[in-house]
Amino acid sequence: MASVSFKNISKHYTKDESVIKGVDFTIEDGEFVVFVGPSGCGKSTLLRMVAGLEDITDGEIYIGDVLANDLHASKRGVAMVFQSYALYPHMTVQQNMGFALKMASAPKAEIELRVRKAAEILQITHLLDRKPKALSGGQRQRVAIGRAIVRQPKVFLFDEPLSNLDASLRQNMRIELSKLHHELGTTMIYVTHDQVEAMTLADRIVVFNAGKVQQVGSPLDLYDNPCNLFVAGFLGAPRINLLKGRLIETGNASAEIILPGGQNLFAAVDASSGVKDEAVTLGIRPEHLQLSSASEAGSIAAKVVLIEHLGDQILAYLRIAGVAEELCMKLSVHKTNLRYDDTVHITLPASNCMLFDKTDEAFVRLI
Repeated sequence: MASVSFKNISKHYTKDESVIKGVDFTIEDGEFVVFVGPSGCGKSTLLRMVAGLEDITDGEIYIGDVLANDLHASKRGVAMVFQSYALYPHMTVQQNMGFALKMASAPKAEIELRVRKAAEILQITHLLDRKPKALSGGQRQRVAIGRAIVRQPKVFLFDEPLSNLDASLRQNMRIELSKLHHELGTTMIYVTHDQVEAMTLADRIVVFNAGKVQQVGSPLDLYDNPCNLFVAGFLGAPRINLLKGRLIETGNASAEIILPGGQNLFAAVDASSGVKDEAVTLGIRPEHLQLSSASEAGSIAAKVVLIEHLGDQILAYLRIAGVAEELCMKLSVHKTNLRYDDTVHITLPASNCMLFDKTDEAFVRLI
């Protein structure tokens, strides 16, 4: 096992085309870290730089204590699982999993032992004599992961390995990957654009946008305390509610905002650096909106414009007078009988509200 350190890493394909811009952080030994961000943000490029499949323009990558910039891919002690399974169709599962060891001239008995052990971990022992055409998509992905396991790498690299699977298989494979990490304890770096995968798999998440690291932290830390509007909007399903307004009162423990419709809202943030009358954005997660009575302090009238049923929960989409943005509220289906076109009253608790300045940076929450 090994840590992976990025020290001011940059990648340029041309003089004017920079895809990685000054990336600087460390993945600790044994961590499961997920790189997440929109397509084209540089996350897969950075992963390929760790694997030795992309050259580094500037900066240094360390795998453990070893500088890996000029180290051949085969000498880095990493194993990569790609989006495509890339299995040899004429080989059995056992032959596919042991092929890299065979090419490295490992003893036949050792190859068989490692393949058997990996197959037991992934619960595919009964598939060892089959060829890829006789496997389902999920089984093929397990074989691809098994091929990486037998190499006993210091670091596992996963490049969107579940994107070709259907929803139920993706969920099952997420569970299996988590179990695999706990069993092996090996450092794992996982690339995805799916924030649900990031939230459920990671010890820590690295959020990328336009070649830059936006924030690094645990899933709950990034969910509750995003450093800017991009991170707040990227993590969370359904998306965070964002309301444009103006800052009318500032302080080190509270901020007051007025919406275009004249409604006043409060956020428990340190807004001492804020400027009165400045444009701001208030954010609140759907699960934090609360139904209230018309007489309750801070209550706001809203009209129900859509209801989505999700089994044990519903998503109610609401419109506030004079406000362009619709709000999404998550509620237990057993505690409400909302209907389309109903008028309801809601509150936005100050302790659950986030606030972002005109540059999209977050004010510090006081929670």
